[in-house]
Amino acid sequence: MEPTGRVWQKSSFSGSGPDTNECLEIAAGPDGLGLRETADPDLVLTTGAAALNGLLRAVKAGRLPP
Repeated sequence: MEPTGRVWQKSSFSGSGPDTNECLEIAAGPDGLGLRETADPDLVLTTGAAALNGLLRAVKAGRLPP
């Protein structure tokens, strides 16, 4: 656990093997949901549940450019 009280969880799509730093982690905290890349744990994006849900729906529907 880190000072903000977040407990990070890796994505179930995280790779395995020698290059396991290419994954997304998510954690709930007092200021919202935190997202970070394992390779750069000091850079944390914070958002609310509704905004993250909207992003995930758009990605799954293919509405975002690559």
